[in-house]
Amino acid sequence: MSEDNFNQLSPAETERLAMLFEEAGEIVQAVGKIIRHGYAMSYNDGLNNREALVSEIRDLRAVLRIMEVAGDLDPRDPAFIDIRRRLQYTHHQPVYLHVEARYTDS
Repeated sequence: MSEDNFNQLSPAETERLAMLFEEAGEIVQAVGKIIRHGYAMSYNDGLNNREALVSEIRDLRAVLRIMEVAGDLDPRDPAFIDIRRRLQYTHHQPVYLHVEARYTDS
């Protein structure tokens, strides 16, 4: 006898969340290396830290797109693109980001 999944997630939903979790963790790791060693440091894979971060962000964006297509996320949700909220508590971001946010969020 099989039991229902307690969280009501299908195997496909669980897999997509696992992919999201993994890619987010890899971004955290890449950022940690940049903070410790700078953007220019390179490792055995031939990528410097900036290139590694870009690669991980690309992977995360792919997973987000997969989740959008599957209906897990709605990219039209205002919280998805609320740039002003993210910039509200920053101290060192250039003014042009704040101006861009004003036009993007409207």
